[in-house]
Amino acid sequence: MIIDINELNDKSYEKKDINIIIEKDSFFDGSESVTYSQPIKFDGYLRRKKGPLVLVGDVKTQVLLNCGRCMQVFPYEVNIHIEEELSDTDDCEIISINTDNIDIYEIIENCIILELPVKRLCKDDCKGLCQTCGKDLNHGQCSCADFYVDPRLEKLTQMFSNHKEV
Repeated sequence: MIIDINELNDKSYEKKDINIIIEKDSFFDGSESVTYSQPIKFDGYLRRKKGPLVLVGDVKTQVLLNCGRCMQVFPYEVNIHIEEELSDTDDCEIISINTDNIDIYEIIENCIILELPVKRLCKDDCKGLCQTCGKDLNHGQCSCADFYVDPRLEKLTQMFSNHKEV
């Protein structure tokens, strides 16, 4: 979504309201493709006050994430408040713009990526998948042995099972 900022560049103090809905399918968060399950709703404004432009607003959407334990897809609500400074200078703390138009979606997408959880779980007590057969343990127990030992550590378990308490 491209926003024209020419009218804000001509005045020392001005505000431009932005209330938009952006339809996108998905984005890449650096490790996987994330799908939107709802359009992105942005309500805010652009403001210039003797210096850089400031983008202020609220983002609301829903994305579909993969659980890190059971691999099931689950919805994740995104509700964030954005306050970003935009300038035509190369300041590392300010988003740099070099034209009279800014792509507001790029800024929103970056904020959404930062908002996503590092540990993506469908629920806090997700049991995950069985290491042996791959069954989703949230839907019941599997028929595998209760105690799984990695073959590389089998000798170590034998050593401790021969140890007697005094």
